[in-house]
Amino acid sequence: MKKAIQRAFAVSLLAGAVAFGVGAHAADVIKIGVAGPMTGGNAAFGEQFWRGAVQAAEDINAAGGVNGKKIELVKADDACEPKQAVAVANRLVDQDKVDAIIGHFCSSSTIPASEIYAEAGKLQITPASTNPKVTERNIPTIFRTCGRDDQQGAVAADFILSTLKAKKIAVIHDKDTYGQGLADAMKASAAKKGAKEVLYEGLTRGEKDFNALATKIKAADADAVYFGGLAAEAGPLVRQLREQGSTAAFISGDGIVDTAFVTAAGGPQFSKGVYMTFGADPRNLPGGKSLVEKFRKAGYEPEGYTLYSYATLQAVTEAMKATKSTDGATLAKWLKGHTVNTVMGPKAWDAKGDLKVSDYVMYQWDDKGGYAELKK
Repeated sequence: MKKAIQRAFAVSLLAGAVAFGVGAHAADVIKIGVAGPMTGGNAAFGEQFWRGAVQAAEDINAAGGVNGKKIELVKADDACEPKQAVAVANRLVDQDKVDAIIGHFCSSSTIPASEIYAEAGKLQITPASTNPKVTERNIPTIFRTCGRDDQQGAVAADFILSTLKAKKIAVIHDKDTYGQGLADAMKASAAKKGAKEVLYEGLTRGEKDFNALATKIKAADADAVYFGGLAAEAGPLVRQLREQGSTAAFISGDGIVDTAFVTAAGGPQFSKGVYMTFGADPRNLPGGKSLVEKFRKAGYEPEGYTLYSYATLQAVTEAMKATKSTDGATLAKWLKGHTVNTVMGPKAWDAKGDLKVSDYVMYQWDDKGGYAELKK
């Protein structure tokens, strides 16, 4: 009954998916859903997903498509809201009849949506959802082209304690699956090294006034603030900390890897010096050099998850070419047994759908509103 209600709601949700492609008959195309926050406070990440997938689809189609068929993309907006993600997932499966899904972005959207895709036997690969639960639920058809929070949390903890040599760490999260999960992962890794946080607090996504929290952080005399969450909240938090005179190091994860973070902070005068974990910058890899130049010539900087999305579509289509199938179980079995060459280098997956190799490193935002990988 619950599934039926969800599906009925999905059909009534008209503002969710927009087709991109050649307008051919369904039999002549392979439909791929691209799901993420296309609107709302995290829309910058949805744009990264869409830009990467569109370019990949254009390039693959220009090279002959997939087994003689062209790729058609379907844009699906979940706004990083779990209920909307479920409605979007039902729509992609029932109405748009996609063959596979790239997405979602927020782990709190990916996890409930994945149940819909799994039931329908669809391959789902997320370029960005890092919560361990995404691949810890024995769903054979879900994968990711990013790392996990328990991996990046460990990298952050080591940096905070060994490099920054922080003694008093305030751990803040946004109460979301991704944000709190990441904060808890860093906290657990720090605890293994003998560190105990001086403050552990949650804030509410969508709010902008964190002055009371900033006051608490100052009162705790924190010399480092670790934030698990997204750019929309990280920006105001770091700005209000600085406005109150706090000089504590501010560290976060891959949820702030977009210039939207600088905008949310009120400019580079507030975001400068902030540290974050993210995979080794794919823009610097040899395999993606010509693609990065193509994006830049078109006036777009392929930051954040743009190339992750491109690589994800490469993985999906390579599996389809090799198996001559769009069946989720068939594609999943092939991916778990083969390495795919992508613009981000060779990618291989374990039995859970996680990457066999994760490459989290530390970055720092500069006074011009950009970020760069820290040299070891």
